[in-house]
Amino acid sequence: MNRPVVVGVDGSAASLVAAEHAARAAVLRSRPLHLVHGYLHPLGYGVPINPYDVGLPAPTEEAQKMLETTAADLVGRCPGLTVEVRQVAGGPGATLVAESRQAELVVVGSRGLGGFAGLLLGSVGTQVAAHAHCPVLVVRPAEEPIPVAGPVLVGVDGSESAELAVGYAADEAARRGDGLVLVHVQPPDGDRRVPDEVTETQAAAHAESAELLATAAAAVRGSHPGLVVEGRLLRAPKAEQALVEASGDAALVVVGSRGRGGFTGLLLGSVSQALVQHARCPVLVAHPYGHAR
Repeated sequence: MNRPVVVGVDGSAASLVAAEHAARAAVLRSRPLHLVHGYLHPLGYGVPINPYDVGLPAPTEEAQKMLETTAADLVGRCPGLTVEVRQVAGGPGATLVAESRQAELVVVGSRGLGGFAGLLLGSVGTQVAAHAHCPVLVVRPAEEPIPVAGPVLVGVDGSESAELAVGYAADEAARRGDGLVLVHVQPPDGDRRVPDEVTETQAAAHAESAELLATAAAAVRGSHPGLVVEGRLLRAPKAEQALVEASGDAALVVVGSRGRGGFTGLLLGSVSQALVQHARCPVLVAHPYGHAR
């Protein structure tokens, strides 16, 4: 099955930047690109209506022209890219979640048409990042060019979700020809003098962190020979704080949908949420394929 890269396009500047990222991802993966526009009846936004009174929503010529213009522009800039455009009846978030069942990757912008500037990630991006059935690339920051320099960054915490993220991050670094940085975050030791038993506990924590990074690095080198892999131990009160800061020097940060100790009912863990809201580069949320909620 030749799963496509799917991106939602609504004509906004942020969605057009997302489409550029999606085109690049499709070329790197040798996959087709699907530009999708989800539409609702113009009276259907928060207004209770009787569908028998207004009829079924319909695609518009304006949206079709926007999709076709975007497709032509991307094909002109990305030789070999295959693009399909479609209008789908439904809200944009629900449409992209449904599309994700057959997708290789779904790409979302950080804000859509009519999005409030103060919202860090629009409702569509939040919905797709939480509920998708395949990996999701959240294009951050909004309306900035694609980062071309810098490694792929991924957090390591020993969880199953983080293991999946490391695998995706290694694949992405290999495709891009970039290095991979594995990051583990430990709380700071503190400056005050501590009893011997606390010092021993800290030493054990350091050893555990080093082993986590070494194990992850060995697995990556085994599956991706020749890939440059760096392990990095960071100290911060919260993992999300350190990863957001570290993302400033990365071309991409990859994060699992949940971390160690995350509640199963949470669609995105606190670290994932912080990164899709605040990272200084694009974020790949590593959902497994066929993932259902």
